[in-house]
Amino acid sequence: MQFQTEILSWSFFLLTPSQQFIFLDWVKNGCCGPQRNLPDPMELVRGKSARVIGDLVTLLTLCKGLPLAYNRDLQEDKEPVFDSVKTVVGMLEVSAEFAQNITFNRERIQKSLPAGHLDATTLADYLVNKGLPFRTAHEVVGTCVHLCVSRNLRLEDLTLDDLKHISPAFNQDVYEYLGVENAVNKFSSYGSTGSACVASQLDYWVTKLEISKNLILITNDAADN
Repeated sequence: MQFQTEILSWSFFLLTPSQQFIFLDWVKNGCCGPQRNLPDPMELVRGKSARVIGDLVTLLTLCKGLPLAYNRDLQEDKEPVFDSVKTVVGMLEVSAEFAQNITFNRERIQKSLPAGHLDATTLADYLVNKGLPFRTAHEVVGTCVHLCVSRNLRLEDLTLDDLKHISPAFNQDVYEYLGVENAVNKFSSYGSTGSACVASQLDYWVTKLEISKNLILITNDAADN
């Protein structure tokens, strides 16, 4: 269900007045409003998750009162189990088909990334690496962000003098932590969203699922065009 929630979050502003927020597109559906291109399949899959959760609650309630071994109560487990399997299989089929037809607006995403000071977290990590307690680093970075907001700047636009005025812990190497690309690359722990980690996971699943890398490259090229 998390995948469906992410898709719906990315496409929450899919009305004509909010075109700047559209980061992805897909095959158009049959929505009655011609200006609306809503992710109906994901909404339906998210709704189906409630049905599966209901089946789970049925099974948990059924089993919680059993003393030992088999009781006639368990005659009631078949319907929720079979229903869940059928529903989940259908959800996966719809989700897979939908995912294969998604295209990302990379240019719009790239332009939107600097907004919101996404590198504030890595800036806090920088200060922690310099020996500051995280609670202090949190306060210092908050002051930096407040300064950026007042000047309509990004964190990477602040001069070293500006940063040192806020905290003497800043040095020239701080700019290795600022900016979207630097911030993403600093996420290097296992399972994180850093570029190297994502590439490693992609290679793992390409091998495990026996997917041709050429197919992925063709799909990405089609999305770019």
